[in-house]
Amino acid sequence: MIKMSEVYIKSPLNYVGGKYKILNQIIPKFPKKINTFVDLFGGGFNVGINVDAETVIYNDVIEPLCELMNYFSDNTANEVIDKLEDNINFNNLNKENSEAFLKLRNKYNHYIYENIDERVLDFYTLILYSFNYQIRFNQNMKYNTPFGKNRSCYNHNTKKNLKQFVDKINNINIKISKEKFVDFDFSKLGADDFVYCDPPYLITTGSYNDGNRGVKDWTVDDEKQLLNILDDLNSRKIKFALSNVLVANNRKNEVLTEWSKKYNVYIIENTFNNSNYRRKNKNDTIEVLITNYGEVEND
Repeated sequence: MIKMSEVYIKSPLNYVGGKYKILNQIIPKFPKKINTFVDLFGGGFNVGINVDAETVIYNDVIEPLCELMNYFSDNTANEVIDKLEDNINFNNLNKENSEAFLKLRNKYNHYIYENIDERVLDFYTLILYSFNYQIRFNQNMKYNTPFGKNRSCYNHNTKKNLKQFVDKINNINIKISKEKFVDFDFSKLGADDFVYCDPPYLITTGSYNDGNRGVKDWTVDDEKQLLNILDDLNSRKIKFALSNVLVANNRKNEVLTEWSKKYNVYIIENTFNNSNYRRKNKNDTIEVLITNYGEVEND
């Protein structure tokens, strides 16, 4: 049974495709004992921050995200909040001041920072006032999310999420990595380690794989490369879990569907209800968690 009373930490990043709302369906299916947990496509880090492991590796190809996670792990929550609020006041940011937002965005894109912490702080400040808190870059890695007028801002809820997240990241053994998934070194992992993958979805378009984060689109070749990596982990008896979709927008991921037959497939439901693998409406989105191990017992 899924424990609905479980309280999870929410990322201070509104990352498209983030798994916070379905953590109650994902994390209970993870192994109870994890030595090293690898969040291979770390993103907003909703999953990794909530996993109980000896070591947690956050990996993402987007360098500003890795720098931000480093910043959070190197500073206390109070330090981060104090510096953030000072930065917001200094730049005269609010929900209606688009001029101040554009000025800061221009600074971030063109100013040569001597202090990396200053650059990271400006990056996170921009996110808080960007449209729907989204993170977007052009192909030259220039931040290009528009202003979130009367929508996005630093407020009580964002402050609360930020404090809880930084408090937690300060209390885990975290390592930050910025490798492409094909370049990540899995050679040191063993049977007590665990790899979680939440890659871009091949048959859907989100802000991760639409070419607007300075990274290339996710292709069939990328999909096959990742699945081959997971097969190799399985051959080494290293446990993994993969989040993905089998069906979406009247399209079926044939590559993933065929590959998944070798493993355990769990349907993810927004209602948190138990579900059957079969759906009456075949056009519905079928989101899944695929593992190379069976059900785990939960207290």
